[in-house]
Amino acid sequence: MTMENMDSISMKDMMNEIEKSMKPIYSGDIIEGKVISVSDNEVLVNIGYISDGIIKKEEITDEEISLKEILKPDDEINVYVMKVNDGEGNVVLSKKKADSLKVWEELQDKFEKAETIEVKIKEVIKGGLVAYIGDTRAFIPASQASNSFVKDLNEFVGKSLIVKIIEFDPEKKRVVLSGKEVEKEAAEAEKAKFWSKIKKGDKVSGTVKRLAKFGAFVDIGGVDGLIHNSDLSWGRVNHPSEVVKEGDKVEVFVLDLNKETGKIALGLKDVEKDPWNEIDNNFKINDIVKGKVVRLTDFGAFVEIEKGIEGLVHISQITEENIAKPSQALNIGDEVKVKILELNKEGKKIALSIKEADTSVQEELAKYNQEDEGNFLFADLLKNMKF
Repeated sequence: MTMENMDSISMKDMMNEIEKSMKPIYSGDIIEGKVISVSDNEVLVNIGYISDGIIKKEEITDEEISLKEILKPDDEINVYVMKVNDGEGNVVLSKKKADSLKVWEELQDKFEKAETIEVKIKEVIKGGLVAYIGDTRAFIPASQASNSFVKDLNEFVGKSLIVKIIEFDPEKKRVVLSGKEVEKEAAEAEKAKFWSKIKKGDKVSGTVKRLAKFGAFVDIGGVDGLIHNSDLSWGRVNHPSEVVKEGDKVEVFVLDLNKETGKIALGLKDVEKDPWNEIDNNFKINDIVKGKVVRLTDFGAFVEIEKGIEGLVHISQITEENIAKPSQALNIGDEVKVKILELNKEGKKIALSIKEADTSVQEELAKYNQEDEGNFLFADLLKNMKF
């Protein structure tokens, strides 16, 4: 055997050893490679195989830009094997296809784990929105855009949105996203946090969301509470619009709450400023005071003698005349003089009389008319009368 033959055999053995040490590749594989060189039309990639791989420009990008702006030597990239041999011993690769398949793998993982992703909204189409995850087109139905009502979907275009994948079919290349699901979960988490901290007696900030005949609904941190008309003010409230309007920022007290039903009773009036707390200092039995008729019933009239303090004038105490109902003698809004007959601070009840107030005034006048005019003091006449 000649020296030349020995060298030939050694070279062949060496090539075989090199080839054995290399992992075989097949069409359809996604493998890692390192960029060797970049030209205007193609990129040469070392893929750890006996031959290097070639990526044509159209398999990298559709944009009219130089490949050198995208890749540079020593960049490590994922590539898709299109052909193991193009007839000239080259491995034909695609970066676009590898990126796309990689995205689908990642989307599959995100879908299975119910993880969120951030997408940018591209356009509005019939029925919803279009977003892209890399080069992968995804659809967001109008009903899934937000947990809140959206009047115009165009307000989403160009903006980023945190979404979840709610439908995924790689064979049909179908991806359906939802921003609503993400917002709902965030709202539920906020509610759970809210209920873990809120307690009866707390003073919290809120925003008036809606008015009803019976009261005002207030958002106090993602949860709505109700201020009943009777808890809006110490005075009588016929409609909440007399005290608040939608959009008002208010400070409210938690009067009661039920986590199971999700109901919260709120109060706008400060319980510490209850006018009944000072009733003994401001009013006494037999005092004659001014008041305003605020409500009429079949059995009598309710008269407000101070904001938040109402007393009942029984029908028998309205007038000396015989009447069948209070409205025959009184109207809501009438200003009247009343005498305090009974006062129950604990029960928050006051019994009043209109006819005795008139009688008391007449009796006082008659008494002083009978006395020496020189000793008549007008202040004495008024000492028990609070006008």
